[in-house]
Amino acid sequence: MHPVTNALLAWYDRCARTLPWRNIHDPYRTWVSEAMLQQTRVETVLSYYERFLVRFPSLQALAEADEPEVLKMWEGLGYYSRARNLWQGARKVMAEYGGSLPADVALLRTLPGVGPYMAGAIASIAFNIPVPAVDGNVIRVISRLDNIRENASTPSVRRLIEQKAASLVPANRPGDHNQAMMDLGAGICVPGTPDCDRCPVSAFCLSHREGDPATLPVLPGARPPKVIPWTVLVIRSETGILLRRRTEKLLQGLWCFPMLEGHLSESEVIPAVRKQFHITPFAIRSAGSARHVFTHQVWQMNIFVLEVSPDSEVPSGYMFVSLDDMEKIALPAAMNAARRAI
Repeated sequence: MHPVTNALLAWYDRCARTLPWRNIHDPYRTWVSEAMLQQTRVETVLSYYERFLVRFPSLQALAEADEPEVLKMWEGLGYYSRARNLWQGARKVMAEYGGSLPADVALLRTLPGVGPYMAGAIASIAFNIPVPAVDGNVIRVISRLDNIRENASTPSVRRLIEQKAASLVPANRPGDHNQAMMDLGAGICVPGTPDCDRCPVSAFCLSHREGDPATLPVLPGARPPKVIPWTVLVIRSETGILLRRRTEKLLQGLWCFPMLEGHLSESEVIPAVRKQFHITPFAIRSAGSARHVFTHQVWQMNIFVLEVSPDSEVPSGYMFVSLDDMEKIALPAAMNAARRAI
């Protein structure tokens, strides 16, 4: 076993985080946890993971559910394509693999949303297959261990990092090793300034020896997200709140309030609503502003609450939803400020 691996597993045995998806040997639960943990903090995932598994305790239960119910159970966790991929993947496993996740990296990769990292994580953790699981944490750890000073986002350097990560995976305990790498990257070998004094593998780390691990990995400057101004409309009548289930890729399948491009003033809103939705509000008030950050864009929102008569025409693609029914459908976190305005 590689000395780095020995040191890492010894540290993991002493310091591993206690998490509900560890030491369970259930491929379905490992899959759910890895889907939830993509781009989401462990602390956020904990309550969602338990609640999701109470409702969908097995792969078959998830496959037999309706998509809106799956999205509702994911509500607030963000990146909803993960939930949709998980649900579609469960249906594929039931149809093509007899209801059991395949113990094969290549076959795991055929499931919706399962890329190289997730396939490696599931294979190593659930099936004890000695393959790496290379995510951003592992890229950072390997770049520092081997003092890799080339652009880590280029294909050739990425392959080099993956090869070096694979060389560290032991034949026994591959899942523990990969989870140890994740813990190391999340808690010690962190972005910016790592805590080298507490690192179990600092004695083997070439960048630590050089004295500048904080400068690694080398990555190109990310483009700042695009800021998009919106006017969000909470249109109320005695029958409910006007909502639309989105068909766009971003937030697909989730329910949103009507939105108009740009920041409209209070005097501009009613004419715009009349023109766009063929509804004439009889009252309006400002409900402040809100900001929501997605991966590649930022929604900067001005929010207005409008009152309309109960016999108002329902715009095409929209429906008035009662407050009780609003509790049963999935609204994205981007709509939280508007929902609070009701």
